[in-house]
Parts: sequence; C-alpha cells; structure tokens
Amino acid sequence: MIIKTIYANPILGIPTARCATLITSSLTVMRDLVYSGQVSNEKTAIVLRLARSWFRFGSIELLAKDGELDLLRNLLDFIIEMHFKEIPVFDANRYLQLFSTIVDQTAHLIALWQAFGFAHGVCNTDNFSILSITIDYGPFQFMDHFDPDLVPNSSDDEKRYSYKRQPDVGYYNLEKLAESLATVLPPQERAILWNILAGYTDLYQRAYTEEFRKKLGLIVGHEREDGVLVESLLSMMAQQKADFTLTFRQLGATSIADLDAGHVDKKHWALKMLLVNPKFHAWVISYRQRLEKYGITEDVRQKAMDLSNPRYVLRNWMAEAAIEAAKRNDFSVVRSLARILKRPFEEQEEAEHLGYADTPPRWASDIKISCAS
Repeated sequence: MIIKTIYANPILGIPTARCATLITSSLTVMRDLVYSGQVSNEKTAIVLRLARSWFRFGSIELLAKDGELDLLRNLLDFIIEMHFKEIPVFDANRYLQLFSTIVDQTAHLIALWQAFGFAHGVCNTDNFSILSITIDYGPFQFMDHFDPDLVPNSSDDEKRYSYKRQPDVGYYNLEKLAESLATVLPPQERAILWNILAGYTDLYQRAYTEEFRKKLGLIVGHEREDGVLVESLLSMMAQQKADFTLTFRQLGATSIADLDAGHVDKKHWALKMLLVNPKFHAWVISYRQRLEKYGITEDVRQKAMDLSNPRYVLRNWMAEAAIEAAKRNDFSVVRSLARILKRPFEEQEEAEHLGYADTPPRWASDIKISCAS
C-alpha cells in the first residue's frame, strides 16, 4: 500500500522535513515498541522523508571529535555555499556568521515548538538540523492538556527532553556545536563564538514571547508585561489541566465581554475549565486593558487568533486510531487525517464528525511511545 502526502509548505508554519511517501507491507517484524520486554509482530513500513538538507549538529560534532579538521572545513564551506548563501564563502569570519545564524534560527524553531505545544522527544545533537528544521520524528507529541513536564518518550526516564526543557536542550546542543566549531577557529575568534552563544537566551525569549503575543491576538505593541500575561495564562492552564490547543482557539472565539462576564459557550469545553480558576477574571481584565491600550478591536483580535491557533493538530490518539485501522488494511483514517491536517486552522465538517476538536478520549493518556514505536 502506498500513501502519498506531499505538501509544498509546512502547514503550521514550523520549519520541518516532509513525508513524501509511506509504503506498507504485509510482512511483519518483531518489535518491542516501548522497551517493556513485550515483543509483538508489527507490519513493516518505509517512510520517505524529504528535507533541504540532513546535515545535523552531530555531523559537525563527529568530525571535530575525530580530529578530521580539513574535512570539517570542507563540510562547513559546502554547507555555507549550498544553504547559507547570504554568507560570503571566502569571508574570514564565515564560520562565526554561520554559527550566529544557526543560534538565531534554533531559538526561533524551539519558540515555535513551544507555541504549538509540540514536544520532539529526542533532542540529541544528531537530531538537531543545521538548517533549524524539525527532523527525525520519533516519539513526538502535540500535548493534549497543558503539562510543562510532558515527556512523550516513555523510555526517557530522566525526563531530559520534556516540553519545558526543550529551550535549555537547544542551548546545550548549540554549546556542543560551538565546541566543534572552535576546533577550526583561531584563538581570538573563539571568544566571539561564546559571546554569540550567550545571546541565545534573549533571542529565544523574544521569539517565544512574540509567538504567544500572536496566539493572544496582541499584534500591535510590545509591552514588558506581555510575558507576565502569557505565563499567568499558562500557569492557570497547567493548574486546571486545560487543553493547550483548544484553549487558545476558543479564547479567540469568545468575546472579551463574555469572558469578563464569565459567559462561555458550553461547546468551548477547554476554555470553560479556566473559569473555575480564581485568578482568571483578573487575568481577563489585564488582557482587556492590554488590547484597549493599542486599540486592538474585537474583530482584529479574533481574526488574528484564528490565524495563529490551529483547531486541529496531530494528537497521539488520532495517530493511534489511524495506526490501528491501518493494521486492518483500512487506510481511510490515514487519508482523513492527511486531508484535515492540510487545513488545521479551518473548521471542517469531517474533523468535527471525527471528534478532532472534542475532549480527547480517556484512553489517550494511556498511549506510550518510544524510539522503537
């Protein structure tokens, strides 16, 4: 069975590799899916993924550790010439410029992950792209209820790659990349390398705040208190176990007047979970004042939020349902998902019928995945 799902652009706006073709077979292989010791027969499959480049941080790190410095310089020059054309390939400072660009792009990529509630699962240096695109999909997850401690990989016992730790892991991986680049830089340039790395935290925080501003419809103005507004909302979402994706979507679909009065449509089940939080009304007042300060009208706010907050994301329970159907040679659910997720920001009758914007089923919390899944 061959299923083609070629898309021209990243649907959510997050740089990513693409799935070009999925080929399944009736042949089976023995797999221990979550390293539990319980082996089962699983259908074999081949996924063809496409990306502009598959060079990773680890590609640089490996050559540096092996002392292959001439080969490392050749590789870096090739990467610059092919993928960073804005950097003059004969510039003496080209490796510093390359690192500066990667630091900036990595900060923005991880900010996007956080803004969409995405946890990669295995953020090793060999899973981080030099081009700052999302690669090496394995035990990833778009979270259901907001949980900063979410760990999608059931074999990550140390919780190294939880959702909340992804920004720190980004810094760690960039630090390893800097150590590798330092091997081909003269001593006077190595200090500059570390200064560039030191700017990562501010770059990330600005990108993170900007993404969440858009999610709240705050498309005009930049206030220092915006970060407090974002974190206060996320804190309440964590306390109430409110759905990450649908809370923002339903917040955009509810008028400020209704929010202020505590009137939320019963179909907005995720947002209703916040109403019982004693701090929510005060948050709405601060939110309304922020909007009024810059003249952001209700219509503008709601349109902006609809464009920034998807109604549907690939939740694990949806993927699990598609997998179970595919095991029975029923690929209709796979095709439905492919159709729906091409337009995640638009309300779709098919998706509503399948319950993709409803409360996740209870069994969703029992799903376990790992690198072997």
